[in-house]
Amino acid sequence: MFSNTYEKLFLNAQYIFHLILDGGRNAVSLNSLPTKTLFPGPWEENIKAPIVKSAIYPIKVWNTEGEASKPEALLEWADKGTSTQLGSGGLISLEFSENIAGRVCFDIQSFSSSQSYLALAYSESPNFVGRLPDATTDRQERDLPLYLGINGTGTNCVGPDFVRGAFKYLTVYIPEADSDHDGFWSDEKPSGQVPLVDHFQGHGSKQKHLGLHKEHETLSVSITSVWVNCTAFPSNPNPRAYTGYFDSSSTVLNRIWYAGAYTLQITTIDPREGSALIDYNRRLDNNESPPGSWYSNFTIANGSAITTDGAKRDRMAYPGDMAIAVPGIAVSTFDMVAVRTALDSIFIRQYEDGSLPYAGPPMGYTNEFSDTYHMHSLLGVYNYILYTDDLPWLRDHWGAYLKAFEVCLAKVDLTGLYHVTSRHDWLRPGMTGHNLEATSIMYYVINLTVRLTDILGDPYAKAQVPRWESIAARMRRGVEILYCPESGLYGDNVGRRGCGGSEECHPQDGNSWALVSGLVTSPERRTTVSQSLRSRWLKFGAPATEFPNVISPFASSFELLAHSVAGNDDAAVELMKLMWGYMLDGPGFTNSTLVEGYRVDGDIQYPAYWSRARNSHAHGWSTGPTMALLTKILGIELVTPIGKTWRIEPGLTKWLRRARGGYATLLGKFEVIMRRMRFQDGGIVEVVDLETPRRSEGTVVLGIEWNVKGGKHRFTRELKDDGEGTWEKVAPGWREEEMVEDENWVEPEMEEREAGVVDWEIMPKLYVGVGLVE
Repeated sequence: MFSNTYEKLFLNAQYIFHLILDGGRNAVSLNSLPTKTLFPGPWEENIKAPIVKSAIYPIKVWNTEGEASKPEALLEWADKGTSTQLGSGGLISLEFSENIAGRVCFDIQSFSSSQSYLALAYSESPNFVGRLPDATTDRQERDLPLYLGINGTGTNCVGPDFVRGAFKYLTVYIPEADSDHDGFWSDEKPSGQVPLVDHFQGHGSKQKHLGLHKEHETLSVSITSVWVNCTAFPSNPNPRAYTGYFDSSSTVLNRIWYAGAYTLQITTIDPREGSALIDYNRRLDNNESPPGSWYSNFTIANGSAITTDGAKRDRMAYPGDMAIAVPGIAVSTFDMVAVRTALDSIFIRQYEDGSLPYAGPPMGYTNEFSDTYHMHSLLGVYNYILYTDDLPWLRDHWGAYLKAFEVCLAKVDLTGLYHVTSRHDWLRPGMTGHNLEATSIMYYVINLTVRLTDILGDPYAKAQVPRWESIAARMRRGVEILYCPESGLYGDNVGRRGCGGSEECHPQDGNSWALVSGLVTSPERRTTVSQSLRSRWLKFGAPATEFPNVISPFASSFELLAHSVAGNDDAAVELMKLMWGYMLDGPGFTNSTLVEGYRVDGDIQYPAYWSRARNSHAHGWSTGPTMALLTKILGIELVTPIGKTWRIEPGLTKWLRRARGGYATLLGKFEVIMRRMRFQDGGIVEVVDLETPRRSEGTVVLGIEWNVKGGKHRFTRELKDDGEGTWEKVAPGWREEEMVEDENWVEPEMEEREAGVVDWEIMPKLYVGVGLVE
């Protein structure tokens, strides 16, 4: 076993070694994130993270009611010498520039009574701004407002147990007797939880009952300012010090990339501020918190930071979310310590038979299990190692990894398909029997486990590789059982949801994974599946047909990758513009972070939940474009850890005149710049410039393959009248002074599509019950 101290010394020494070899610049460190952005440029204007985390002020008055004078005094640019006066029944709703997280504080100038207090209601969506917050649990349609007792003039803050994980709107009011909903009190602070196990440190004994609605009298409070101390993304004191970037001719794509990066930041939290599922927490902390109340004081892991599923809820480590989130974090902020903490929180609760829990604490104590999420945990290990080369950690967990690997390997039977025994997945129904999604993920896991074996050089595991590869070959044959020629897609499983079954279903997740995993080897079949998926798109995005009424950014993130694997980058970018563009600009969204899911008719309800207010508007599993734009469209893919060897296969697509971006690893910076240019004599030329670390080597694929050493390289092709041309490798800077931007290029129009129609009869049958999550 490697101690944390030894591991940190090893990684720091490795970082210094590569830093020296690369000339002392461009690299990142796992344990010490940069204080400044590694790719400075005008694209930094798109970064949504605050410049100052400790004091974020509202920018707009959304609404006022009753006795509420001078509400503008609370805004960011207001004269701090003025104040806002609130009386009984008075209300002010405030809007922040982005979806944010943290502790709310007030500067109080005066108050009328020792019984004075403020009621606080938080919301991510503008649809739920008012005297009730949005929702974190499903016991009630809306959470209870939080009551903050005024302790005196000066600064008054909610307690650290009441960090709100995400909100863009804050409503502050003083309730009137018999006219407002009861709330719960911030000054009756919960005492925390019992330690989960010896590995975790709790905050005390158990949660106290939160008293409701103190005796009412006519009250007034004078407030000079309100601000938020942001507690999310604790790893870096400068949250704008990105280690990756993206910029293009598409304003929408630029916004999407940075919204994804910011979503991954706001869903990264202090592990002591975890789990919004108070009913689930009660199994361990014995809290007596009343229905509708909430808190954020449940310790979900050791460490200083952890990546979670959602900012508002559930604030836990879910392996499925990590399948999208981990590469996105790696190419944007490199907060890989938060990733390692999440993996540790799952592996530390590994069951005796080798199975891994459905999620990290508070799960893992009552044998919660999901076949697909079990495999996603193994994918998380591979992605963590690919971007960090943290071999001490891998050696420390290798035995547990192989034990978990054998659990899922044993479920591939003679059919060549994975036999699912758990119905839990990403809340979608139909997870039974011989399932396409599980089979495809398992095929991918086998291939990545072979790679990890090569990386580690374990002779025992190497001896098992022929057996693993034999099972993989059986799976390539077995998946053909599920192919439905009439649809050009694969069925969900063998039986009622398969070809010709009574509930025939061609799942978005499974068909996407069949391509992403490499399980479908025929180029013609990959093209057919890609085209068939695209043909189903609706006005507001790609439907997850396996989950009626749902548009899922999680499943659609895998579809993005699937189109690129099929050589259809045009479709990948088109789907980003169609679906993620709607998530930014559609009604009811935050315009800054990416939502968990929504209805096929575009409404913000996620049909897994009966309460529209419960939807998470900052969810890590929705950030696929942040990864895909850099690794698929710009084509920067690491072949071996930290990019010692790499593959770059860029595709400008019909949607872009220019695109550039890059990210850094321990080895250095990887950057690609693609442009459509025009020679002064009128000829059109496409130019690809790339730079990779000097101590690396890789393959550039542009129709032709070139094997090159790390450094700067340029490739060009002059386009003929039919838009085709032959790529050539030229000297860096070749004919640069003769080229100008092709100003005649026009972005194509988006295709018009019909909105989805909601099946109202089936929707309530698929709502998640209390305690069944993710």
